[in-house]
Amino acid sequence: MSHGSDPQVIKGLPENARRPLEPGEHYIPLVPQDGVPETTPRAIILGLIFCAIFSMAAAYLALKLGQGIEAAIPIAILAVGLSRFFPRKNTILENVIIQSIGANSSHVVSGAAFTIPALYVLANTPGSGVPNPTLWQVCLVSFLGGCIGILFLLPLRHHFMVENHGIFPWPEATATAEILVTGEKAGNQATELAVAAGIGALYDSLTSIFRAMGENLTLKSVWIGTALREKFLAFNFLNSAATLGIGYIIGLRYSAVMAAGSIFSMFVLVPLFHAIGQHVPVIIAPGTRLIADMSPEQVFFSYIRIIGVGAIAGAGVMGVMASMPNMIRSIISNMKALLAGEPEGTVAVVPVRTDRTLSGSMIAVGLVACAVGILLFLSFGLGIRNALAPSLVATAVVMLIAFFFAPVAARAIATIGTNPISGMTMLTLVITGGLMLKMNFSGGYGMFLTMMVGGIVCTALAASGAFSTDLKIGHWIGATPARQIAWKFVGTFVAALFTGLAMWLLANQKLPDGAYAIGTNVLPAPQASAMKAILEGIFGTVSMPLRWYAFGLGIMLSLVLRMVELPALGFALGMYLPIELNTPLFLGGLLAHWVNRPKAGTSEADAKARENRGVLIASGLMAGGAIMGVVASAIKAKDTWREGFPLLSAHQAEGALGEWIGLAALVALCLYVVVYSRQAKGEA
Repeated sequence: MSHGSDPQVIKGLPENARRPLEPGEHYIPLVPQDGVPETTPRAIILGLIFCAIFSMAAAYLALKLGQGIEAAIPIAILAVGLSRFFPRKNTILENVIIQSIGANSSHVVSGAAFTIPALYVLANTPGSGVPNPTLWQVCLVSFLGGCIGILFLLPLRHHFMVENHGIFPWPEATATAEILVTGEKAGNQATELAVAAGIGALYDSLTSIFRAMGENLTLKSVWIGTALREKFLAFNFLNSAATLGIGYIIGLRYSAVMAAGSIFSMFVLVPLFHAIGQHVPVIIAPGTRLIADMSPEQVFFSYIRIIGVGAIAGAGVMGVMASMPNMIRSIISNMKALLAGEPEGTVAVVPVRTDRTLSGSMIAVGLVACAVGILLFLSFGLGIRNALAPSLVATAVVMLIAFFFAPVAARAIATIGTNPISGMTMLTLVITGGLMLKMNFSGGYGMFLTMMVGGIVCTALAASGAFSTDLKIGHWIGATPARQIAWKFVGTFVAALFTGLAMWLLANQKLPDGAYAIGTNVLPAPQASAMKAILEGIFGTVSMPLRWYAFGLGIMLSLVLRMVELPALGFALGMYLPIELNTPLFLGGLLAHWVNRPKAGTSEADAKARENRGVLIASGLMAGGAIMGVVASAIKAKDTWREGFPLLSAHQAEGALGEWIGLAALVALCLYVVVYSRQAKGEA
């Protein structure tokens, strides 16, 4: 049976998919029945092919630009589009599996490409004593980290998917699910999604590819921007349809909290640090110049962002501690049931298909196996002698940080669609490096072991966040969690293999002058360069006491936020992320508020229709922007392509002209979202 070919079956996600359930109400997914093709050979093969291709592409872009590819939305579009070329059209559950397997490329690359390249750069630095990572070492780091991230999230599946149904906005999951659902049917909704995706693609291509308008609006061309700069205050706005769509789905509450964190960072802490820096005549690490000579953005990235990392760490640990009683009760209950066994004559209750997952005992066995694998890898797989004791400590650090921050990663993805893994990885490097020094395990091998731990943790946290999105998509549509989980491990293995292969090939690429490409202008690896600087600060001669003070200040701030009952994690994320990302999120939240606000004489059906159309448009903007993001990254990564395309010049519509065009286009985009959404009418 081709589920996707029956127009009576696909009617869109259920009405209660994105709202909290009433007492006694249950959520029934879009495809609740059995017998619908799901893990077919075609779905698995396509998923693995997409996984391999996007892994290699994302690894290259991460080394070139410091950013990967958000693969979930493009792969969902490809899955829906390619299904029409087969004799039997794919079912929606097959497309869920294709997307779930293929999306492994994003989180595996995020973990490996943001950390391991630092080792390649250090290995090519004379006197560092750091060995060159081998191909299989890079693959194992990615695979072990991905498996841990999946396993630590599984006990939280019921908490995030069922207990908190309708609580979190899930921006990326919403957009991906809408693409999968509307791709299965014809009608107005499919057309609306396609039009919105086209507008999003056109808009973001005009900013990031053709440079027809300003991409980062600073308001320098108007008096308010100039006045702010004179007071050492910086207002930046990323002119992106995709980011605006994310903010719309997040909603006003979450986006306002994040915007408050950004405003506190840029309008309070940055001027404060700059004012103090006027009286500091020396360069303070991790900065590379006098604070008095820095721009607001440089002060933020050098010092203030570390406070955000501390606030994220504090908020994350407090969140886990708050949920610890429920987790302990669940573990004790499972252990009692496991030890007691089933009474005689008891009829075994088989869970429904959409609730089948791994048992607690299987998860425990998997975690133990991963811990043993990490210990063996760190002890004997790095070529380091007498590494058993440091490896025991490092393995404990990996398991503890993954345990505490897997829920943080999932909650961040559920709330804003962004995972602050770089900040949590920096924390991992600081903790691990400090412990290694306490054990007198320093030098090149100490740096090598510490960064390998950072790579495992970074991949694990990226995997936890990404897998929560996959599970939410499956929960809404009706996929079988056990099948998603099983093939997620296979996809992680394939992604680790091709990510490691791509990085190994690029790391061994020599330039005409004999130098290796990674760490140069050809492949600058900006994220890994930041990790390298942290390692050198921990193990080298560079003193960075301010980093510790700033980190502690962030932890104290998270405690204060918790005391006054403000969302500490959302505020901390706002402090950590650049203001140009949070301002369009806030604008998107405002648009959602304006679209959904009550209107006199409006029926409940019309209000629901407005809400649905707004989400559909926002999802389309995200989808179109994501596709153009991939295209723009490819063009930026290969600057020579611009030679044959004058319109791709990096100097188009800059300055005041670009800002005014960008502001006008932004106003037009907002009017389209609000006016067209509020025109929606409910069915009679």
